[in-house]
Amino acid sequence: MSRKKPTAEQLEAYRQSQEFKPTPIAQSARSKGEFGTSRIMYLEIKSGDGHNDRGSAHIGRVTFSKSGRSIYYRGLKFQSLKGSGICANYFEVESGDEYWISGCKKNGQDRHWAGGGAVEIDADVRAEYWIEIRKQPQRAREGFA
Repeated sequence: MSRKKPTAEQLEAYRQSQEFKPTPIAQSARSKGEFGTSRIMYLEIKSGDGHNDRGSAHIGRVTFSKSGRSIYYRGLKFQSLKGSGICANYFEVESGDEYWISGCKKNGQDRHWAGGGAVEIDADVRAEYWIEIRKQPQRAREGFA
């Protein structure tokens, strides 16, 4: 079953309606990705009761702490729920919001099967995501998956 491609207006409306809008804060060198290992990953907020499969979703570069127990993304710090989450595996330390964070799938089906909506790809990782992970270099400038 083919999906209709959303219009530019629909994508902009979707982007502005989402809850995933981190507030800009002073970033440490580690949270900027200057230290520690980094990787392109899928992040989706699981707002409300923790069962939301339509939360705001992003693909971006995260940085791991030296111990590997924390993940940093856009100035936010995430720690593992250590298996105690229902539909989430990490929580944001300051707000307590729960997130699903995972590696990107080669087939692009990162969202839960029951979920939906566009997945925004950060500008700094678009080319690498489309070329290295998805193996679709013709889409290297696209900002949504």
